Amino acid sequence: MQPHDEELTVSVDLSPIDRCLDRWHRYVASPSPDGLDALLHDEIVFSSPIVFTPQHGKERTTLYLAAAAHVFAGEGRGFRYVRELRQGHDAALEFETEIDGAYVNGVDLITCDDDGLIIDFKVMVRPLQGIEAAHRAMQALLEGSV
Repeated sequence: MQPHDEELTVSVDLSPIDRCLDRWHRYVASPSPDGLDALLHDEIVFSSPIVFTPQHGKERTTLYLAAAAHVFAGEGRGFRYVRELRQGHDAALEFETEIDGAYVNGVDLITCDDDGLIIDFKVMVRPLQGIEAAHRAMQALLEGSV
């Protein structure tokens, strides 16, 4: 083997939020039933414009985030993150998608712990037509699940 044929290995220590978002982006690109288990802290708090009160715990949050992955980023929706800000253990991810013909623009606010597990996840959505379309779709999907 020639020296230039060797694979270059670079060791980079990623911050907790970098590790967390790397796993989050992989989950969004290819949701799996158990994909959230490795992402969420047992005591996570989830806040959504669709649900009036914050939801506590991994089981409840998994239910909502799995449904949201289907509703917001399901096939043919055109979901994409358009901006991402990271600082410390926090991130803000702005997204765009379309639900039932309505344009949806929103922000995922994510906080992780030192292990890169999500401890707080807040979703904000605009415009009103987007919130209404998301609410109808989430309600239809979750009816009977919660």
